[in-house]
Formats: sequence, structure tokens, C-alpha cells
Amino acid sequence: MEQQRIERLESSFNLVAPRAQELVDRFYALLFSRYPQVRPMFPEQMGDQKKKLIASLVLVVQNIRTPDKLLDPLTEMGKRHADYGAIPQHYPLVRDTMLEVLGEIAGDAWTDELYDDWSAALDLVSSVMIEGAKAHAQSV
Repeated sequence: MEQQRIERLESSFNLVAPRAQELVDRFYALLFSRYPQVRPMFPEQMGDQKKKLIASLVLVVQNIRTPDKLLDPLTEMGKRHADYGAIPQHYPLVRDTMLEVLGEIAGDAWTDELYDDWSAALDLVSSVMIEGAKAHAQSV
């Protein structure tokens, strides 16, 4: 990933991070209202899940300069998500919802360029997770 893109991801995350709880609350509300078919994959009480999503976003942004450090944790996440019933077709739903919510939280600071940056980053995360899920399915 190019240096300027990394810097924009980091600075935009720093902008929305103080509103992380609002971001995840809005994300799950929007995800479940638009795609109710994914709701059964999640626990009834979402407190821990929301914390995990925040931690995952932090993990990705903190390690975006050293993506090799992300391979193992994202592969493991992909395996767990497959166990919960996630399939590759769910990942774009999550990406698109996250992009929309990031834009809402970032407000006027959100640009087409940031949209593209975050879309690329989330696609990269998704591809590693999907590969982890595939490897897990083959080993079972």
C-alpha cells in the first residue's frame, strides 16, 4: 500500500477514533437493518462484539505499515467468522456499511479519496480473512 494512502488512513482513523463507540453502534444498527439475514450470526448482547470490532480496526490501522503483522490475526479472524456462518458474499456488505458509517462519522473531512483508501484497506482485510476461512474449511 502506498505511503500517502497509509498516512490518510491513519489520520482519518485518528479523526473518527474518539467516536469509536458511536461508529460501532451505528455500524451494527445499519448492518442489521439493511441485511437482517446476518443478524443471527451475532450474539444477542453486542457489547463484547462491538469492543472486538473497535479492537480490530485499531489492529489494522496500527499495523498498516507492516502488513505482515496482520496476516496471522486476520487469518484467525477469518476462520472464526466462517465458524459463525460468514461466507464471502457477506464481506462486501460489511465493507459497504463500514464505508458509509466512516463517512458519516468523519463528516466534512470524508472525501472520495478517503472512500477509495478505506475501500482498498477493507478489501485487503476481507481477502485475508476469506483465505483464512477457505484454509480452515479445507482442514476440517
